Formats: sequence, C-alpha cells, structure tokens
Amino acid sequence: MVVCPQSAIAAPDRSSVRPLRAERRGFAGFVPSEGRSRAIRVHPPVVTLGPRSVARCYQPVASQGVEVITSLGQAPWPGERTIVTIGAYDGVHLGHQAVINQVRAIADEAGARSVVLTFDRHPATVVRPESAPPLLTNNDQRLELLRKTGIDATVVLSFDEHQSHETPESFIQRVLVDALGVRTIVVGEDFHFGRDRRGNVDLLEKIGRTNDYDVRPIHLVPRIDGVDEPISSTAIRRALAGGDVTRASSLLGRLHEVRGTVVMGDQRGRLLGFPTANVAVPSTVCMPADGVYAGWYERANGDVHQCAINLGRRPTFYEHADHSLLEAHLLEFTGDLYGELAEVRFAHFLRSERKFDGIEAIVAQLTVDVQHARDLLAADVG
Repeated sequence: MVVCPQSAIAAPDRSSVRPLRAERRGFAGFVPSEGRSRAIRVHPPVVTLGPRSVARCYQPVASQGVEVITSLGQAPWPGERTIVTIGAYDGVHLGHQAVINQVRAIADEAGARSVVLTFDRHPATVVRPESAPPLLTNNDQRLELLRKTGIDATVVLSFDEHQSHETPESFIQRVLVDALGVRTIVVGEDFHFGRDRRGNVDLLEKIGRTNDYDVRPIHLVPRIDGVDEPISSTAIRRALAGGDVTRASSLLGRLHEVRGTVVMGDQRGRLLGFPTANVAVPSTVCMPADGVYAGWYERANGDVHQCAINLGRRPTFYEHADHSLLEAHLLEFTGDLYGELAEVRFAHFLRSERKFDGIEAIVAQLTVDVQHARDLLAADVG
C-alpha cells in the first residue's frame, strides 16, 4: 500500500477552479435556504474488485493532494468557502464515498474547497463506551482512504469528554461558520450531533438562514445486493460478525483489512509444516467471525503475498482460550516476519473453526485449506 508522508502531501491543484471570492457574505451565486432543503439522492461509485484492487485495494488518485488539518485555532483558509460533510467515516465505505463524490461535485461547481470533517476517535467511545462499535479502520487507514477519494482536505478534530458537552449551536458557529467558512453542508437526513444529540438537519438549516450557508440532506445509499437497507458501517460489522467477508467487501468497495504487529507465538504451525505469522490486532478493531479464510498479506516493505488465515481460539490445543488469535500462513514464502507491521485482507471464507482428533487430522485439513485458498486467490487475479 502506498503511504504518502505528511511532509510530501502537496496542496491541491486548483488551476482549473475559478477564483474564490474573498468575502464570505453574499457569495456569488449563493441564495440562503428559505426552508428545508430537498433531500438529494447519491449513488455509490462503481467499483470493480479486479486483480490489483483485490491484492492492494485502492491506488491513490493521480495528481491529487490533500490537506490534513488537526487544529482550528485559526481559520485554515481565510476568506475561502468550503463544502463540508461531517461524520465518523469509519470504514470509508461505498456509502461514504458516494457522499464525498457529491461534496466534490458541489465544490467544483461553487469554486470552493471540499472538506470531510471527522474526529480523532469514534464519538461513541466517549459518550457510550460500553456499547461503542469495533472499528472498521484505524486512524491511519481512515486518512489513507479519505486521501484516495480526491477530497481537498480532511479536518480531524479531537473528541473528548469536554467536546461531547458542546452545544450544537456552539459547534456550528465555532467550527463550521467561523473556522471553515462553510457554504454548503452535506449530511444524511438522520444526522445528529452535539450535546444530547440535539443537533440535526433542522437546526443546521435554521442557523444557516442567518449565517450564509445551505444544507443538503441526503438519502443514504441503498445496497444493491437485495437487502432493503442502506450501506452502513453497522451493516458491514454485521456481515463480518457472520464471517461473510464477501458481503462486507461488496459494501466497503475493497477487502476488509486489519493491521497489527507480528509477535512470537507457540510456533506450533512451524512444527505442523505450516508456519504462520501471529498478528497482534488491537482489540478495538472489528474482526470477522472465527474461522479459516483466504486472503492477502502485505508486509511493511510493500510485498503482497497470498495467505491462508486462521482466526480463532485453537480448540484442538486450548480448551478455554480467552481471545481469538489471527494466524496467517503465507503461501510460497520463507523468512522472518517478527516485529514487522502486517496488513491482512480477508477475501474468502473457507470454513468454520473446529476441534480435531489429532495432529494428522489437522495436517490433512490444513493441506486442503491451503490449496483451497490458493485456488480461490488465483482465480481472483486471473
């Protein structure tokens, strides 16, 4: 995966965008909303999981720079207008991408900056930590995925206990109006924010009528797999919980990926003839159901390998293991991976985890699993 160091991120090329007006009030061509905006319907980008995307997910958008703003102590773009969408953006799935495409289209038409406003942690981890969802992406993954959408800038605000008590009115004035000079806000029809979740589309529109911005509430993007619900992070987590990584991929627009460091295990796989990399994934990350999968393993140096993945508690050897372990057997690879950062992508579910009668039965099944993984992954890139 290509990771662009922050120091190497270039400013967006705005040579093809007409000049921006310096004053925020009375922006050329803008008419403040006089009531509820009509909800607009957006459609997900067409994504084909071809050979390169299966192995390496998305490639960066050519010639597209992005700014990452982590403080709004002063306005980052004085005198300029912005088109903003707000949310956790966990997963940056096809629904998110469709919204961002809409933001970019509006920004191009208005000659404004396109901005994703998000937070340094999922707000639920602060306001309801006991029921906070596992994350589909860590912060580094999320920024990489947002960078690839072609958005002009990502604003990442700190979200802590103090921030959770800010009134929606204060947030709108401090962040959206004063700091970002917002011209248009694009959010879902059911968007809520601020203390006690009092902030919503109605409040945004009400304040917008006196602060020179409009609101575009949008219908959530529907799934195309026959399920009557929108694409959402919740739906993706539910698919992963059932081991359905194929369905999760169809909603994400890429393979589900987890990251962690390779740590020393009990080296039993080596003794069985199937050495594995034991990848320590943070407990906050959303994992598929326990089972055996075919997937892809990317090393820190960018090398990508086919792999068979065992995710589970190894019931043959441990009767009461208290957590699941991710073990990846890299096909056609020999070498030392300890201490390296690994990126593991789940492509296919092979079977559920089960207890075996002995070593011979395990080896026989692992032989079948590895060949099954090899065949499926070869077909993906063939």
